[in-house]
Amino acid sequence: MSMKIRNLVELFTVLPENERIITDVLRQVVLATLPEYCKEKISYNVPFFYGNKGICIIWPATIPRGGITSGVLLGFWQGYLLRDEDRFLSHGTNKKIFYKIYQAPEEIDEQPIEQLLREAVKLDRTFKSVS
Repeated sequence: MSMKIRNLVELFTVLPENERIITDVLRQVVLATLPEYCKEKISYNVPFFYGNKGICIIWPATIPRGGITSGVLLGFWQGYLLRDEDRFLSHGTNKKIFYKIYQAPEEIDEQPIEQLLREAVKLDRTFKSVS
């Protein structure tokens, strides 16, 4: 699948229903938690959230190069710097990005995601603004 997804409508058109629902729920949690200065854009054909640096990414398995074969990955760009005391995130081969993979919408527990997002934003505020 070689394509250039430019917006959410295009993304949701190519995703199977399960991945579309998980992606949508995760996006709502992220958007509701991130402060005003953070933005969302489509990057690498998936939703990418950033402030001064990348904060998190939502990568459905249908989109190539995400490194997963099923479900939807919620990845934290600076995951290696987050405390993550509850060991909520997995550490794959990438040294920086730590993540959680969801196979069903029912698996999504908003509380730990919101907690990690708040910590990621606090960390993001320590980086110099890219503008």
